[in-house]
Amino acid sequence: MELRQVFELTDSQNSYILGGGSNVLLPRYLDLTVLKMEIDDLELVDQTKSSVLIKVGSGVNWHSFVLYCLDQGWGGLENLSLIPGTVGASPIQNIGAYGLEVAQFVDSVVYFSYADQRESVIHARECKFSYRSSVFKNELANQGVITHVYFRLPKMGHYDLNLSYGSLQSEIDRKELQNIDAKMISQIVCDIRRSKLPEPSKLGNAGSFFKNPIINEVQLEELQKTYPEIVYYPVSSGKVKIPAAWLIDRCGWKGRRRGAVGSYNKQALVIVNYGGASSEDVRQWAAEIQGDVFDNFGVFLEPEVNILDEKGRKIDLKSL
Repeated sequence: MELRQVFELTDSQNSYILGGGSNVLLPRYLDLTVLKMEIDDLELVDQTKSSVLIKVGSGVNWHSFVLYCLDQGWGGLENLSLIPGTVGASPIQNIGAYGLEVAQFVDSVVYFSYADQRESVIHARECKFSYRSSVFKNELANQGVITHVYFRLPKMGHYDLNLSYGSLQSEIDRKELQNIDAKMISQIVCDIRRSKLPEPSKLGNAGSFFKNPIINEVQLEELQKTYPEIVYYPVSSGKVKIPAAWLIDRCGWKGRRRGAVGSYNKQALVIVNYGGASSEDVRQWAAEIQGDVFDNFGVFLEPEVNILDEKGRKIDLKSL
């Protein structure tokens, strides 16, 4: 196996696996061997009248994969269109958007362990999926690498489209669209994302920098006394999700800039590099946002972007 051959020459503990590089803030210098994940195969493993089981290489571009599935008549992933990165990264982060998480469609993950240099299959129930997290971000962090992901996807006409997210339904209503199908949803999602998020090749960014915080209803009630207009979404018994962008915007960061770093003028959640900003500049900016939101709302913003030190270890903003 190619990975075994690689690690015969390179110490896994001194290596860093890079997917698309879209959700990481790297230091000026990374004292590691960087391995680019480019396993790009796709196999139809099984199918029934209503669904398919497919095995996808971890190096496959995520958005290209979504579009390919839609062209094949396989649905479910349309709400996750235009998310940057690779297939292999999708279960690590449990990527989600517009009312959907990839965990709903992951059947299992093929995982190569550094310790025993062997592959094993980790089933979805063992992945410990939660909001923007999984076992691969916690217990198995830096212990191995995902080589393939198995997805079980419904065929068109055998599932209900997910229109639960407010801005998605609003856009459908605004355009007065009828007979909505999965490809139409994909296009709408792409249009919304392009209208709010800068193209990384034109304006450096790592997408949404912070996770949407989840708080309890008691804390929400306290916030509503001062901010009755606060936006929130119920997520579980006694818990609600607050849009991080709303909190950051209310603190006045949207469109603000200092030198080469700033917050995007169309989406407060996105930190941008106008050219020449260092990773330290971005970290400092993010830390100031984090502190300002906490001072004003008492809500802690956790970075969604993986912030690395020179040894490839994940660090938080408080380490500044």
